[in-house]
Amino acid sequence: MTKPDDNIIRPDEYPSATRGVIIVWGMLASSPFGGMVWQVYHYLVPLRRLGFDVWYVEDSDRLLYDPVTYIPTENFGANVRLLASFMEMIGLGDRWVFGRPDSKAACVGATDRSGLNRLYREADAVINLCGAQELENVDTSIKCLIYLETDPVYKQVEVAKGNQTYIQELDAYDYLFTYGENLGAADCLVPVVKYRWLPTRPPVCVDLWQTRTNPPDGAALTSVANWKHKSKDVIWNGEAWHWSKHYEFLRFIDLPNESRLPLELAVGAINAEDLDRLGQCGWRTIASGTLEDPKSYHSYINRSLGEFTVSKEQYVRPRSGWFSDRSVCYLAAARPVVTQDTGFGKFVPTGQGLFSFQTHDDALDAIAHIADEYQRHSIAALEIAREYFEAERVVGDILRRVGLL
Repeated sequence: MTKPDDNIIRPDEYPSATRGVIIVWGMLASSPFGGMVWQVYHYLVPLRRLGFDVWYVEDSDRLLYDPVTYIPTENFGANVRLLASFMEMIGLGDRWVFGRPDSKAACVGATDRSGLNRLYREADAVINLCGAQELENVDTSIKCLIYLETDPVYKQVEVAKGNQTYIQELDAYDYLFTYGENLGAADCLVPVVKYRWLPTRPPVCVDLWQTRTNPPDGAALTSVANWKHKSKDVIWNGEAWHWSKHYEFLRFIDLPNESRLPLELAVGAINAEDLDRLGQCGWRTIASGTLEDPKSYHSYINRSLGEFTVSKEQYVRPRSGWFSDRSVCYLAAARPVVTQDTGFGKFVPTGQGLFSFQTHDDALDAIAHIADEYQRHSIAALEIAREYFEAERVVGDILRRVGLL
């Protein structure tokens, strides 16, 4: 995880922290995998660059996944060591805390349990990224509690159905932000009741993704995905909206046979039969487990021509307006993106550098445009990242809307 000059972010590269204290809750230690790490970085770094004293905290009893075997574990030593290294990489090695509330109040990092509770009381805001933190584990008052939803649709539908578990959870927040930028619009099928959801989008630190090198010969349009998920399907008005991504990939599985550029998937959660089928249909594949390190994830995207991917039906069918926090990394690396239409084109320009598709022919046409004028679309991809997804702009907008900027 380096900038183009190969220097990591050092503490002295940040401005003075004079604007207050902000805590971010996330899943860096419990799920220490490449894309998840970058998702958190893209909030911590801009908050610090904007002059806030930002702290990263995990204070949860959720399952921990062993960083080597990827199976659940109760031994958090290896995960904490990784967390410490992740924070050191971005110059925040003294600004993290890891707690396990049910483990005799275990708390390690920059402060102990009493210090963490004091930090909660004194913080100007706490951001619950992905809803990672269970609120029942936090026994002290927080001035401004912000829910930052990266996966829209599911909770909106559950609230509309009257699910009291989610209603009680969401009632605790002062502000609700969502990557579903189209929620509430006339063409969006997602029910929006009881709460005001404020639209946002995935941020990216563009300078951390820029590279001076072109993709190598034979590079492909790539993506990183889990093939199957077993939960979180939604039924609304008699319609089922699937969460598992394989349903949408199967709609376009024959695309490599006609594509003018090679297509590759770094894939996990897939059985041998489905993996073999992808290969027979012309897909290159690698195991997504090879990209769990944030540096490997970064390198994979920079070695790619761009991204070709689908979106979960749960985002596509109701036109949620969702956009991927992985795709913004490709854009920031000046790698064009071809992705399934969720309605995001109402908010971000498409047709140069970034393409949305609904049909097989749409996808082939977008890939052909990239093949014909790669440099033009590469430049356009970077311009879109800077204009629409630059981290300090996106995060700064959130802070302005909650009165902290």
